Amino acid sequence: MKPTLVLVGRPNVGKSTLFNRLTKGRDALVADFPGLTRDRHYGHGRVGDKPFLVVDTGGFEPLVREGILFEMARQTEEAIFAADAILFIVDGRGGLTPQDMEIARKLRRLGRSSFVAVNKTEGMDADVAAAEFHVLGLGDPWPISAAHGEGVRSLVDRALAEFSPAEEEAPSTRLKIAIAGRPNVGKSTLINTLLGEERVIAFDHPGTTRDAIAVDFERNGREYSLIDTAGLRKKGKVFETMEKFSVIKTLQSIEGANMVILVLDARQDISDQDAHIADFVLQSGRALAIAVNKWDGLDDYARTQVRAAVKRKLRFLEFARAHFISARENTGIDKLLASVDKACAAAAAKLATPRLTRVLAEAIARQSPPRHGASHPKMRYAHQGGMNPPVIVIHGNALEHVPESYRRYLENTFREAFRLQGTPLRIQFNSSHNPYAEDS
Repeated sequence: MKPTLVLVGRPNVGKSTLFNRLTKGRDALVADFPGLTRDRHYGHGRVGDKPFLVVDTGGFEPLVREGILFEMARQTEEAIFAADAILFIVDGRGGLTPQDMEIARKLRRLGRSSFVAVNKTEGMDADVAAAEFHVLGLGDPWPISAAHGEGVRSLVDRALAEFSPAEEEAPSTRLKIAIAGRPNVGKSTLINTLLGEERVIAFDHPGTTRDAIAVDFERNGREYSLIDTAGLRKKGKVFETMEKFSVIKTLQSIEGANMVILVLDARQDISDQDAHIADFVLQSGRALAIAVNKWDGLDDYARTQVRAAVKRKLRFLEFARAHFISARENTGIDKLLASVDKACAAAAAKLATPRLTRVLAEAIARQSPPRHGASHPKMRYAHQGGMNPPVIVIHGNALEHVPESYRRYLENTFREAFRLQGTPLRIQFNSSHNPYAEDS
């Protein structure tokens, strides 16, 4: 499981700049999750062979006792509990402040692994800039420039030193399936239906599940591990400490799964929160199936409206099959599991280079990539660059000019040719290695 770095500090010290530096060029979650506090972002980062989750919190004003700043400070404290390591950002140009001292006191009291990052030290004597921050009592301050990247990698290496790089898991045929969605959409009920027994507490009350619970089961000769995640609430609805813990645990559960079933409530509107959860699944590269629950009892008109809403609001999930089910009545479950099997198989599919290149040539024959000024992108051959999700690498000339619309055209072509239903598909263009360069 990826370690989690939480960025804390008073306002305007450069936390968001550091967050953007750590997630730049990564498949990061680019939206605020409703249900998280103001200015809270979650993203993917990597330093060397160590991937991690990074959390940008709101400005920490622990001396304020009321209003929105108090709420932001309280919720930042709670995010600290879920951190594997904390980067405490201070301003090297502004100097030490009473707020910094108070934040350091709280971090020392909580006993979390903390590292002081003295930001904005570009053009300064780093040792002089960092000197006064030794008084914080959190070890040697680390001078950095989040804006220019100076010292950032060394700082993250230091913070993650105790974590093993990308640990290899023992091969297993058991599929890990995370059941994700908003609170009270029927996630636990779905798991109980799949298991045929009450193994997970399921009440008609939002927020019943407070942690990610894994349950193994077998069906039709196939082994699964179901992960019942805590629901991610709407903005302004998350107050209890344990429920805030569950946000990071849910994201980590999605990261660690082979497959995600996104559960929606057919009797509620599809919200931005549903789309944000789906976006995190997509950016994480996990295979996906959609389960629209509580389908029983809806009339034909309501069902038509729900189908249209799913297609319209989750159009970026066209690769995922939507199933309309009733977890309580055990209807539609077999077809949902069949999609799970197909999606997992598609995510791990091995795509032969000759056939990939042949499909590419056929796609170009039907519709060639558009010119970009004097440049005309030429695609030579394709091969597989990865699995879970499948990555197709296309080699040729001037491929940096291929528009996004043509990338989508190729994605749909490959998806149809190889029947890659239920998994994201990523296409990479490589113009630097062209074995046919002499023929161009």
